[in-house]
Amino acid sequence: MLEHLYPGLRLITFDLDDTLWPCHETIMRAEDALFEWLQTRAPGLTEAHSVSSMREHRRELACANPHLMHDLNLLRTRHLEVLLEESGHDISLAVMATEYFQEHRNRVEPFDDVPEVLQQLARHYTLISVTNGTSEIDKTPLAGLFHHSLTAAQVGHAKPHPAMLEEALKLADAKPGESLHIGDDPKRDVLPAQALGMQAVRVVRVDTKFSCGVEEEVETPDVLHINSLHELFNEIMD
Repeated sequence: MLEHLYPGLRLITFDLDDTLWPCHETIMRAEDALFEWLQTRAPGLTEAHSVSSMREHRRELACANPHLMHDLNLLRTRHLEVLLEESGHDISLAVMATEYFQEHRNRVEPFDDVPEVLQQLARHYTLISVTNGTSEIDKTPLAGLFHHSLTAAQVGHAKPHPAMLEEALKLADAKPGESLHIGDDPKRDVLPAQALGMQAVRVVRVDTKFSCGVEEEVETPDVLHINSLHELFNEIMD
């Protein structure tokens, strides 16, 4: 297994969005479903806004409230409360609306290589997911393949803050030198893992626009870059 590249490996942490499934498409579907849900429950809101203008309002709220950025469902709830109040609707709908959005946010479609590779890895290593997003791994098609799952909302900090990776090390009782992090974002995945002393692999998916993840490219020349999880095993065979 991976000991050929990473001797003593015990823990593998995985980013989720744009690493194990396409992020943009998932969120667009969930936002469309939420808008349709709101049309029958808060017509004043949907008459005043489109999916696009709601998205822009949420971005503006996030910029004005950076302390909410580690908890994107709380941010969404606050954003919906504002829009509901402005359109004359009961703001208590915001919690139900966020829950409805989350139900659809969990309807991810993993990349083809992911389930098989995770099944193989889970037999040999502790697998822990770490995400800035809101996906609940045990409510996705990848349920049962991870030993633990961590979100920014749970630990109180979003990547690149090291809190999630540090918590993963504690849960696995593993040292950084016994651990590997796999993710798509150089600033939020690769560099934080390396700063802790973990190994890192960057996934660069060719069939997604990365519109949810990578905001700024950073050179990572000494890091293995792969387009699918299968390539990691091809590298080992070489």
